[in-house]
Amino acid sequence: MKKTLIGAALFLAAAHTWACASCGCSLNTDYGSQGMGNNGGWTLDLRYDRVNQNQLRSGTQSISAANASRVTNAVTGGPAEVEVYTLNRYVTASLDYNDGEQWGLTTWLPVVSRQHMTGGADGDGAYTSKDHGVGDIKLIGRYFGWAEMRDWGLQWGLKLPTGRFNATDVTGTTPVDPGLQLGSKTTDWIVGAYKFGSLWSTEDWGYFLNVQYQRAMNQSHIPANLVHLGESGTYRPGNAWHANIGFNYHGFEQWTPTIQFNYLNKKADGGSAGDSWATGGQLWYVTPGAMVNLNDQIKVLLNLQLPLHQQINGIQLTPKYIASVGVRIGF
Repeated sequence: MKKTLIGAALFLAAAHTWACASCGCSLNTDYGSQGMGNNGGWTLDLRYDRVNQNQLRSGTQSISAANASRVTNAVTGGPAEVEVYTLNRYVTASLDYNDGEQWGLTTWLPVVSRQHMTGGADGDGAYTSKDHGVGDIKLIGRYFGWAEMRDWGLQWGLKLPTGRFNATDVTGTTPVDPGLQLGSKTTDWIVGAYKFGSLWSTEDWGYFLNVQYQRAMNQSHIPANLVHLGESGTYRPGNAWHANIGFNYHGFEQWTPTIQFNYLNKKADGGSAGDSWATGGQLWYVTPGAMVNLNDQIKVLLNLQLPLHQQINGIQLTPKYIASVGVRIGF
């Protein structure tokens, strides 16, 4: 009963996508790392992501709740937990400064709304929970001063333990699993690199690449109010690799269509309260999208992330798609 979502990980990228915490959202919305916004100055992004995890999966296949209830948890030796759904909504504000010559810094502030229902293991431990609030803030810097064209750079930063880690179910009597809390209460370091450029020596077609790694530097400890309810131990989210490759077309005046392929490789969670059986996995997504120019300062961002391949550990909930819409304001 200590599930981490294998569907929401990230506002990753040069400081971009981890709206989702491990459910597969490895979408790159850092348009500086895509070559579509690398001019100097300030930029404010507001983004909304909806991730409805309502599909039970085991390995690479979907599985019914009835069949899932007959599976044995290889770690505990008891029956597997059968979750019903997890509905995640994320509103993320990111403020970016870029000096236009050598470096930039992005701050990501997510606000999370999460509803979850589980049938528990063999009916034991069933609960419904609802929670909302600020998630874990990220600070990610980038340096791109080595290249004359400013078309590649390195990234480094931190995820800070700002999200709450003490939620209970709607009755206040059952602790919410560590992977479903608004934050992990760990400080994570983040490193990455990106590259973008033109295809076929043209000005209309572009490409972008990004890879990023995140690792927790510490374990969190179950807070006193959850210990009082019978929960105990430590929690450490699994290390995660994110990679994106994408293409964009600049031949239209008012909008730029994009397509990207997103990869997430997340290890299982650790700690005595972490679920080392039904967390982590490898996920591939394809994401068609567009950036619509309202004027020189304001752009609307649209993306739809669709699964290509999902290979998850244990039995977990995954989304059938991830919808994302946002606005980008330069000033």
